[in-house]
Amino acid sequence: MLRPSTELIEGLRRLDGDILILGAGGKMGPSLAKLARQACLAAGIKKKVIAVSRFSEAGLEDALNQDGIETIAADLLDDNQLQTLPTVKNVLYLAGTKFGTTGRESFTWAMNTYLPGRVAEKFHDSRIVVFSTGNVYPLTGVKSGGATEHTVPQPLGEYAQSCLGRERMFQYFSGIYQTPLFIYRLNYANDVSYGVLMDIAKAVYEQRPVDLRMGYVNIIWQGDANEIALRALAHCTVPPRVVNVTGPQTLSVRWLASQFAAAMGKQPIFQHAEMETALLSNASESVKIFGEPRTPIADMVHLLSAWVMEGGATINKPTHFQEREGQF
Repeated sequence: MLRPSTELIEGLRRLDGDILILGAGGKMGPSLAKLARQACLAAGIKKKVIAVSRFSEAGLEDALNQDGIETIAADLLDDNQLQTLPTVKNVLYLAGTKFGTTGRESFTWAMNTYLPGRVAEKFHDSRIVVFSTGNVYPLTGVKSGGATEHTVPQPLGEYAQSCLGRERMFQYFSGIYQTPLFIYRLNYANDVSYGVLMDIAKAVYEQRPVDLRMGYVNIIWQGDANEIALRALAHCTVPPRVVNVTGPQTLSVRWLASQFAAAMGKQPIFQHAEMETALLSNASESVKIFGEPRTPIADMVHLLSAWVMEGGATINKPTHFQEREGQF
């Protein structure tokens, strides 16, 4: 996951300025920071990689420091702390909330919509890669190839609505300040500690039913998603560029569960039936810009099967990919 490609190494060598990762303590932030650091070392450049987070997870800040990543502990919702952050040419914005948003709607909107406006003003002289989500799209036909960047957003539920609000805040301030942006609509990153694949693999291994109502998904390995995020810094534009980031295949949940079952020596249990629509994103534009993700589905299934059977650690945050009503 931390081996940078030649394209990333060369891209960061050509990129001016240091790199600041906001919300670096979440699911993707630590590995993203480490990948950026590895690419800079491989490129032989003295570019700072700075990770900003509350760092509530014990030991994470020290671990990043040991890898040569500078860290700043800050609560981004505290405007005094936000304004003291260094001005950096390249910003990756990962801050946001999803899990447990039902019942905490006001906090969800503060994190996902209010805060992006404050960040957009603070870093208006930077180029910014803004993490968003495929949840801003409507459900599409499973044979359609998924929503494209030209599909009109129809976010379902307050989480998805607030994420579209995040995009709109960054777009608004980009127009005022001419800030180059890349809006990165990610649809299901996976690694050994979380993701749609982990949800399916654990259900199969624990002999729990796999819900088939959201019967098809797009997935991408977290390492590939991180690679694209860093390379996207070179593709920030005014007006902002919007790109779906996921794997190019529409994958059957039933088929994935069967693959895990075969690897684990289990018999999959299914619940409900596939419906004619699903939350799907078309990755054609991303593939055109960055090429196909390097990690094949077979490798992901093999790795996660072994991880689950060996009792590997997870962050225990189900994706709720089966959710069709937008309640997270």
